[in-house]
Amino acid sequence: MLTLGKTLVMQMIIPVPDTFSFDLAISFLLRSPRELLHRVEGNKVFKALKIDGIIILCSIELDKNGVSVKFPGGNPNATQKKKVECYIREWFDLETDLTPFYEMAKKDALLKNLVVTYRGYRIVGQPDLFESLVWAVLGQQINLQFAYTLKQRFVERYGEQIEFNQQKHFLFPSPEIVSTIAMDELLALQFSRQKAKYTIGIAEAFKMGEVSKEKLKGLSLQEAKDMLMKIKGVGNWTANYALMKTFRYPDAFPLEDAGVHNAIKNLKKMKAKPTLDQVKRIFKKYKGWEAYATLYLWKSL
Repeated sequence: MLTLGKTLVMQMIIPVPDTFSFDLAISFLLRSPRELLHRVEGNKVFKALKIDGIIILCSIELDKNGVSVKFPGGNPNATQKKKVECYIREWFDLETDLTPFYEMAKKDALLKNLVVTYRGYRIVGQPDLFESLVWAVLGQQINLQFAYTLKQRFVERYGEQIEFNQQKHFLFPSPEIVSTIAMDELLALQFSRQKAKYTIGIAEAFKMGEVSKEKLKGLSLQEAKDMLMKIKGVGNWTANYALMKTFRYPDAFPLEDAGVHNAIKNLKKMKAKPTLDQVKRIFKKYKGWEAYATLYLWKSL
């Protein structure tokens, strides 16, 4: 038991596999200074989670025994701690055995150098399916940094927050809140009319129980995609992205993704980006590991 000011801080250790790089996970989390859903300070990540209706602040870092999680804002009970552990395992994809992927990749011309350079790099996911879908919609057809600007405005305006040591920690807005937002409010944040419509529509689908993380559990990739694509604005790319980031479907990958195309073009020294058929042929070799092949191709950029 450690002491932080007047607050007793409980520590929880989560074992990690050998093929896990916390440094590479942090590098991913540092992609934008506008990100509000976590805060990186040195080698620590601060993350606010809502567990059983209570906002719990976590401090996460790596020590010799694994991922060390502390609770500087107060001490959760055993059930809440278990749910925090499950979230972090999902977030950093600690359950996936990457050995077969690395065995396959070391024989592949595109991936063999990437898996050496970025060994231990894992899919930093979005365990919240609603967040994953909305973020995918926000990122469509605009540059990444403007997508983060929209997300920052959205989270600041509609997300719950707590303050600890004069720092604010935010939660992603809930479907219940977002479903009540008027279109004009999102347009004022510089959402396009289409993004505003789709964001509210996704929230309404969650609020009405038409889709949920629980409903998708156990479905095949195609069944899960079919369910998600019934929601207006969720196309093939968005569904694949969400299933990759939230459920870790190993065969989910955004075929139409410009980043994947650019990575292949660069690595193969092509004059033009590959066609969809060319991408499909390349990914046939990655059967069962399409999501991780996508991750490492993205990293090459």
